[in-house]
Amino acid sequence: MTRSEPYHHANLRQTLLDAAVTLIGEVGPRAFTLREVARRAGVSHNAPYRHFMSKDELLAEVAAEGFDRLTASMRKSMARATSPRKQLQECGCGYVAFALRWPQHFFVMFDLPQALHGQEKHQAAGQNAFAVLQECIAAAQQAGDLPAGDLLPLAWMAWSFVHGIAKLAISGNLPLNARSTIEFTRSASQTIFGGMKAGSSGYGIR
Repeated sequence: MTRSEPYHHANLRQTLLDAAVTLIGEVGPRAFTLREVARRAGVSHNAPYRHFMSKDELLAEVAAEGFDRLTASMRKSMARATSPRKQLQECGCGYVAFALRWPQHFFVMFDLPQALHGQEKHQAAGQNAFAVLQECIAAAQQAGDLPAGDLLPLAWMAWSFVHGIAKLAISGNLPLNARSTIEFTRSASQTIFGGMKAGSSGYGIR
């Protein structure tokens, strides 16, 4: 007897991840099934269980992949910055650029908290991405572009700002194309981050 072709599928894990992302783009992160992912990947319906114990574990892997790509996108944008303030602005542009390029990952990362709860790889990847923003905030504080003190409230404000733009953009509620969305993010951040410095005490930052 010979094994069926699906079990010889090259890089099955990544193939399943790619199939899941494609399916999520069509039916959303809540409606897809492992059986349909397997069919899209061209493998038997039992093949996904060789790598993922459940649909939630597969979703957590998609989210972790997304956070890794988010980290890379932010760092790539930051590389063109010439000052801590510009670096912080470009970090936000990288965040929005990621969402525009990989909206399916974005939805899984932030719209399925119950499915992703307790998944260590997803949590670690998310912490790595947030650490990039924290580094930017700390550098801006040191340069005097943001007030000294606890950096977390400042990071939360910066994150909320760019996340809102990203969410509006990928849901079709921001009437701008991708390039204009990034330019809007860059220009709006100049006002937002200036306001964070001037009005920070009103947010409980000391």
